[in-house]
Amino acid sequence: MTETKATTQASPTLLSPNFRHLSKLLPLLAHHGAKAERAVFDDPLSALFRLRLFGEVLAQEVAATIGLALEPRESQLDLLRRLRDVGVIDFEVADFFHALRTRGNDAVHEGRGTQRDALNALRMAWNLGNWFQRAFKNPSYKSGPFVPPPDPQEAEVALLAELAGLRQTVADHEAQVTSLAETVEQKELMRAQAEAMAKIAYENLAVALDLAGETEARAAKLEEEFQAKLEAVRAKVVAAPKLDVDAVIQMAQQATHSFQLDESDTRLLIDAQLRAAGWEADSVALSYRGGGRPSKGRNVAIAEWPTASGPADYILFAGLTPIAVVEAKRKATDVAGAIEQAKRYSKSFSFTGEPAAEGAPWGEFGIPFLFATNGRPFLRQLKTKSGIWFLDARRATNHPRPLEDWYTPQGLAELLKQDSEKADARLRAESSDYLPLRDYQHAAIAAVERAIAAGRQDMLLAMATGTGKTRLALCVIYRLLKAGRFRRVLFLVDRTALGEQAHNAFKDVRLESLQTLTEIYDVKGLGDLQPEPDTRLHVATVQGMVRRLMVASDGGAPVPVDWYDCIVVDECHRGYALDQEMSDLEVEFRSEAEYLSKYRRVLDHFDAVRIGLTATPALHTTEIFGPPIYEYGYRQAVIDGYLTDHEPPIRILTKLNQEGIHWSAGADGSWLRRCGPLRSGSGWSGSACS
Repeated sequence: MTETKATTQASPTLLSPNFRHLSKLLPLLAHHGAKAERAVFDDPLSALFRLRLFGEVLAQEVAATIGLALEPRESQLDLLRRLRDVGVIDFEVADFFHALRTRGNDAVHEGRGTQRDALNALRMAWNLGNWFQRAFKNPSYKSGPFVPPPDPQEAEVALLAELAGLRQTVADHEAQVTSLAETVEQKELMRAQAEAMAKIAYENLAVALDLAGETEARAAKLEEEFQAKLEAVRAKVVAAPKLDVDAVIQMAQQATHSFQLDESDTRLLIDAQLRAAGWEADSVALSYRGGGRPSKGRNVAIAEWPTASGPADYILFAGLTPIAVVEAKRKATDVAGAIEQAKRYSKSFSFTGEPAAEGAPWGEFGIPFLFATNGRPFLRQLKTKSGIWFLDARRATNHPRPLEDWYTPQGLAELLKQDSEKADARLRAESSDYLPLRDYQHAAIAAVERAIAAGRQDMLLAMATGTGKTRLALCVIYRLLKAGRFRRVLFLVDRTALGEQAHNAFKDVRLESLQTLTEIYDVKGLGDLQPEPDTRLHVATVQGMVRRLMVASDGGAPVPVDWYDCIVVDECHRGYALDQEMSDLEVEFRSEAEYLSKYRRVLDHFDAVRIGLTATPALHTTEIFGPPIYEYGYRQAVIDGYLTDHEPPIRILTKLNQEGIHWSAGADGSWLRRCGPLRSGSGWSGSACS
């Protein structure tokens, strides 16, 4: 007993069921994990605080390991962003870090956090610990399954159900290892054994932590040792050859790319993403089987809702209205193809579980909006296996498309109110002759409206400089808003001067009834950070949108993908260019290629129709917006009399510009001083002046 006690006191975290593998690598990290394990049910707020510290320590260790210096007073959010920018973590791993950060903040600052929140955060920390082991220490490391704590004395039904499922996972793992579970009795025996082993492990952990005695001095010592280790690791990395550092980063990237989650962990991610978008989501507590039902005034995601085609993973309800179907898949699954499964659930949905008799509200569909996801952030290189795929099933011409985030309840409700077919018919029926435009500008508007009606998401207008692209954009925006085709438009520029020029045009150009656009609609300018519910047009710079999307403040709400449903990009061929006007962004963007990537992400973030305006379409421009749907070039504008040709119509030729100046042998040029170059009759264009 004495020997056991001494061993326990020396390294209590070795007895941690889920973090013991970190004890020798990073004692402070294992310590925070072990303390959280013990407090999950007895003190969930304390556990969430410990797990926030777990994430912070782990992020700092990762930064030191790749030689990334910590900046003074740098927040966890900013550090994670820098780790993501160098490719050491991707958005999926970052989501786990962010979940520990936000839940820890809720626990510390607002006193919010349940036993299930703490249990789910503990599982996320366990996943991150395994990722760290494989990324920086042992690429072939294989962990066993997550070992859940014993049942608390008081627990809700959903928590007990989740614990039972986790224990079954442990039992199944043990059965695979021993190849014993062939009968129901053997499976139950394995489950009981796994539960007993977990109970013993947690009892040993409790004894170990009690014997160790959590004192301020001991905690301070661990923190001091950790900071000293960080400095030593960082100094070693800085002194190491670049190839060695690159090899470490590459190993970490490989572990990040192979970051595997089971179905329950994927549901945790999707639950968190839905909650961040404004939905009440908990795939265990808010399930149909667990009694989850829609109610007035609530926006809920109810899991496992029964339909005639089987249970849908989630049905999103806005009040009592079923507004969307969500099909959730594992990471390696093709997401785009899963929309077909969501279609089946929509067609067979009803509140009774039986398909509607006839005449579903939107053709054959009972629910208008369809989503499919595997919890993985959208990557263009893995287009069909990542992102949140979305289909508006109300129109047969609509196609599934990937989104970077979820629609908010308000965004879906507003989208549901829109009738694009009626809006398109309104645009076709109403001539644009009432607008102060030239013939070619009317033709350009018609081309845009035809493309939108045909379902195009990206389009490009190529018009020569000086042909009135800003005025054209103003009139296009006015018609689209007036017809109700779009709810809110973003006018995007890459220069402050261009934004001010456009805003002035919106205030000066008279439209119908001699009113300007700013008199008809609420228009926000460059100084406004975000639109209001009644805003119809927002003018912003690319740089400002990059900051809002990617350099958000800690605790700030994410920018919804449904903020704008149309983006007009002025001078879109220049939107990527780095120049002096962007010097305030040098911290964020280290190269032109990196900024181009972020410029593209600004456009991709919003679920919006994108209209590019340019005089000189470049390759990268057509890659984003496609080939021009309408062109009005410089030559045609000259022929039509709207532009003046670069070459003057009459050229005055002189003897000087035809023959030039010829020097005589021995001439010293003094005649230039005597005669001057402009005196006539001096023989200036012939031989030297005499």
